[in-house]
Amino acid sequence: MRRSSSLLTRLAGVAAGAVLAAAAVLVAALPAQAATLTQVTGFGSNPGNLAMYAYRPDGLPANSPAVVLLHGCTQNASTYFTNSGWQKYADQWKFALIVPQQPSANNANSCFNWFETGDTARGQGEALSVKQMVDYAKSNYAVDGSRVFVSGLSGGGAMSAVMLATYPDVFAAGSVVAGLPYRCATSMTNAFTCMNPGVDKTPAQWGDLVRNAYAGYTGKRPRVAIWHGTSDTTVAPLNAAESRDQWTNVLGVSQTPTSTASLPAGTSLEVYGSDQVRLYRVSGMGHGTPVDPGSATDQCGTAGAYFLDTICSTYRDALFFGLNGGGTPSPTPTATASPTPTPSPTSAPVCVTASNYAHVTAGRAYQSGGYAYALGSNQRMGLYNTFYTSTLKQTGPSYWVIGC
Repeated sequence: MRRSSSLLTRLAGVAAGAVLAAAAVLVAALPAQAATLTQVTGFGSNPGNLAMYAYRPDGLPANSPAVVLLHGCTQNASTYFTNSGWQKYADQWKFALIVPQQPSANNANSCFNWFETGDTARGQGEALSVKQMVDYAKSNYAVDGSRVFVSGLSGGGAMSAVMLATYPDVFAAGSVVAGLPYRCATSMTNAFTCMNPGVDKTPAQWGDLVRNAYAGYTGKRPRVAIWHGTSDTTVAPLNAAESRDQWTNVLGVSQTPTSTASLPAGTSLEVYGSDQVRLYRVSGMGHGTPVDPGSATDQCGTAGAYFLDTICSTYRDALFFGLNGGGTPSPTPTATASPTPTPSPTSAPVCVTASNYAHVTAGRAYQSGGYAYALGSNQRMGLYNTFYTSTLKQTGPSYWVIGC
């Protein structure tokens, strides 16, 4: 009996060892825990009493860009992060996301208080809280301070304008989605009038409101993209034109577009100056962030309340901000996809004539500072948009020159 007991003990030990070994193999095979949206506390004095959430993609390198995302009314940080499509490009192009959240204690509808003077002035209230979140990201995530951007929807869009006006030294560019001009309203009483039917001011009057937000500032001003649905009854489309007037005046460019283009989903694009201001009008769209669910390079987001299935605004804003690092994410392969042929020494050169935007999208060029440059030769091709057309010749692998 003692021998049987000893044998059973040894067999049990062998079995236990096998189980542990199998468990070790299983653990080793599991991928590292994926990055998630995480709340951050202790980011500053937080005079606006906002909550901070952050998303850092796996493998985020030092000196990466960051985008501040400002949700709309009745939304929260998680909703906007999940549905807007920004996570897709953060993962592929490696940049951080900073997502403030407005508690209902501050505003019954969880709107950022874009109409309260104490929350929309430099060094005060909610504006300062958001700026402190950026400072925290610079210190703790090694974010590149010269590549910080902001985007928001509705009340968050209006708050995006607040951040661009009060902290032009912090943000390189921004996007105002279904939002309003800075300081259109200075109390809840006139906020509703600003939203609909809207307020008409001269470009200079709008521009002065921004300039007064940081009196004496003479540094570089952020570039601005404006998105609005032509059938928005919550924030009237007039606000898109008034925002255009405000930011073109601040940036010192004409209110007449230098170029226009037609984009998918009935979207028109007007470009002002040397791509300092963009105005996107989405035909027939109501109040919300334009998204376009799908796996293609230029598709993103999840359709739902205030996320409207039209065009992926996030993709175009990310390109406008220069977050693609000179390239674009690899699209999901399709049956019709084919690589650009690489010429052999005996074959004729490959020449392609297309818009500068199409060249960048196809990987024949890259964009920086609003201009397109030929990949490899780095020759400047002109403005990065759909209107400037260039002919590029491939002279080697990943090497293109202007002309043919």
